[in-house]
Amino acid sequence: MADNTNTDVKTKEEKAPKTSWFEGVKTEFGKIAWPAKDALAKQTAAVIAVSVVVGLIITILDTFIQYGIDFLVSL
Repeated sequence: MADNTNTDVKTKEEKAPKTSWFEGVKTEFGKIAWPAKDALAKQTAAVIAVSVVVGLIITILDTFIQYGIDFLVSL
């Protein structure tokens, strides 16, 4: 059988030198594409508006369901 051990070929990839975890976090934060202030303000306003509307819808549905249950119980 042939000997597959060749000392000239590296079977393991060389790893990058270890740095502190803070350096990694700092590097990753540099890669983030932060939105512009006007886009962020518009998106925040949209989220707040949708949250208020959904909250109102849930409140209205809950009120009607409660009145319906109270009506059925009183029969």
